[in-house]
Amino acid sequence: MSAETPTPLRNPLPGRCGATQSESLAGITIFRDLPPDELAALARRCTWRRYRAGQAILNYRDNRHAVFFVVHGRASVRYHSASGREVLFGDFSAGNVFGEFAAIDGAPHMADVVCVTDALVAAMPANLFREVLRQHDTVCAAVLRRLTGIARTMSRRVIEFSTLPVRHRLHAELLRLARLDASDPARRTAVIAPAPTHAEIASRISTHREAVSRELAELTRNGLVERRGGDLILRDVGALARMVEEALEEPLEDDPVRVRPALAVVVNNAHGRVAARLSDARARAC
Repeated sequence: MSAETPTPLRNPLPGRCGATQSESLAGITIFRDLPPDELAALARRCTWRRYRAGQAILNYRDNRHAVFFVVHGRASVRYHSASGREVLFGDFSAGNVFGEFAAIDGAPHMADVVCVTDALVAAMPANLFREVLRQHDTVCAAVLRRLTGIARTMSRRVIEFSTLPVRHRLHAELLRLARLDASDPARRTAVIAPAPTHAEIASRISTHREAVSRELAELTRNGLVERRGGDLILRDVGALARMVEEALEEPLEDDPVRVRPALAVVVNNAHGRVAARLSDARARAC
């Protein structure tokens, strides 16, 4: 995929340094504890751009070493294989950050980042981002928590892809899309808004659209999900969570002596790679 030229804010150049009054980093989660004057100073040192839905912010193996902040709008992370198959990793909504991996280790970006809606994005040079980590413990701690969360999610997905059939992979992905803590006993329902297409869900869980349509129809018949306009309602979060946990506890159909140690190696290797990046981030920040 090639990046389209973003629509400039009020300047014919593709990007503009400095921020206007309406362009603020105050809504970015990792900066929530910074004082307003510090946020304003950082915003002035960022490059600000507007993108239309469908435009690429980053491409696979892009060498731009910057950290990107979604101020308004939403973007998705995608990978396209040589055969044209799309893998959808997830979305970045307003307040989120991406590109910190490349800013920390200097390696190329690992996927495309494409706008789902019109978006306003601020780009901070990698060296400035590392300076912020060194100077502000609260930001450094927030970034470490974020990277740890990515490692946990990656490990969980490896386990799900290696052990669960499509049905239960769908259940797990619905819980993730709802962005909730399924263990919360007080939370019975949740809303996924807007609901992704069946093809988008299929690309998230490594299956095809027909399988997703079939399983969602089954969940609808059982009263566990409901389509309401452009939203998807999870009517019993606890039931979905229990089905996933029970499926994870079932023995594998393959030889467990052969498969589970191999799975453990995959998960441990994934943890090792992310742990190395966390260690490098702490070393650079301290």
